[in-house]
Amino acid sequence: MNALIFAAGLGTRLKPLTDTMPKAMVPVGGKPLVQILIERLKGIGVTDIVINVHHFAQQIIDFVRANNSFGINIQFSDEIDMLLETGGGLKKAARLFSDDQPILVHNVDILSNADLLSLYNNATATTLLVSDRKTQRYLLFDDTDRLVGWTNIATGEFKSPYPDIKERPARGLAFSGIQVFHPSLLPLMDSWQGKFSIIDFYLSICDKVEIRCHFDPRLQLLDVGKLDTIAKAEEFLNL
Repeated sequence: MNALIFAAGLGTRLKPLTDTMPKAMVPVGGKPLVQILIERLKGIGVTDIVINVHHFAQQIIDFVRANNSFGINIQFSDEIDMLLETGGGLKKAARLFSDDQPILVHNVDILSNADLLSLYNNATATTLLVSDRKTQRYLLFDDTDRLVGWTNIATGEFKSPYPDIKERPARGLAFSGIQVFHPSLLPLMDSWQGKFSIIDFYLSICDKVEIRCHFDPRLQLLDVGKLDTIAKAEEFLNL
């Protein structure tokens, strides 16, 4: 199994901790976030991991190497010169895998009770793990669970390849930061250069290829994005 860990972000919401370390190295319950995720991925059978790095990148690289890559194959996608965002980061990192198997993509600062192995094994197309949590930005899916658009309910903005998206019946669901990406989509990224959002890419092609959601009503998720969430994260890990 292949997995990509998004760990290149600046972690500005975790300042002042991230003034001296990357968010991937922020400790929760005595372990850095990146270790928590690597161990979880290894536990479900992931054998090959790519971690994208930018902010204090060498700290992550040195930590993983000091732990003998936790007994699996771990590579690093270098974004030190420029952050590529989620789309550009995925495009660059995907080339490092030696096969064309699906890639489980996971934000380093997301903790969840998601059944990642089931998500991976049952993804017949690129699949986004979603929930019905309250937010301002929602992905829109039709009654077959296919992505058709995006909306910001605070601004009234819509994005979709379908001109009638406002009139289309669709369910708004919140993205979890966890997905299964099928490398068959990589050729469609050829015209996308530099940094770009993976969601913008999906929205540009969802009328041509299947981008699906997986909705789990039991999903519990915590974004370790602010200082006041670290204590909550420690409690979350003990559930």
